[in-house]
Amino acid sequence: MVVCTNEQGLFFMAIVSHKGWYTARKLPHFDVPHTLQFITFRLGDALPQSVLRELRKKTCRLPADQRARSQRENIEYWLDQGLGCCVLRCSEMAEVLRESLVFHHGRRYELVAWCIMPNHVHVVIEPTYSLPRIVQGWKSYSARWALMHGSKSGLTLPYGQFWMRGYWDRYIRDVRHYQAAVLYVHQNPVKAGLCKRAEDWRWSSAYKGA
Repeated sequence: MVVCTNEQGLFFMAIVSHKGWYTARKLPHFDVPHTLQFITFRLGDALPQSVLRELRKKTCRLPADQRARSQRENIEYWLDQGLGCCVLRCSEMAEVLRESLVFHHGRRYELVAWCIMPNHVHVVIEPTYSLPRIVQGWKSYSARWALMHGSKSGLTLPYGQFWMRGYWDRYIRDVRHYQAAVLYVHQNPVKAGLCKRAEDWRWSSAYKGA
């Protein structure tokens, strides 16, 4: 049981359970407090169905022990191609999402590293709260803002659902894995050709600008 506050600043008690290992939408998740997690979630139109079908065809031909890694690497490649509406390119939308990420830092989780790409988001956190509820909080806050202010801000929103259901997470196994995860998060804009140096990307914890 933890003490929480609602949007009006009123205190209330909430029971927060952690699921441990579980599966949702055919994806494995590991929800354990104080376990460093590398999380990725994407906009609803970031990967067209035609691309996903082609990826399934490719991975189904591989040995079972290679499928998950191959699928993840292919998805990462296609996400970096900037498909879909890429509404997160909008500075207002990206700022709202940044605010959502940092809002519960120091309470529900320690925010270690993050990067907002045009159509997806990478985050490394150490959660003390339920991991699926953390991700749902980021998504619901930003999606509500987009639906309420999108037309006024001239945003082209994803057709159908704003965020793709679910998320991808991988718990950090050791120091080398931790360093690789943080490096990947910060270097993603460079890898995608959006900037020359990680510290130049405005929507990242690596940003060194004013």
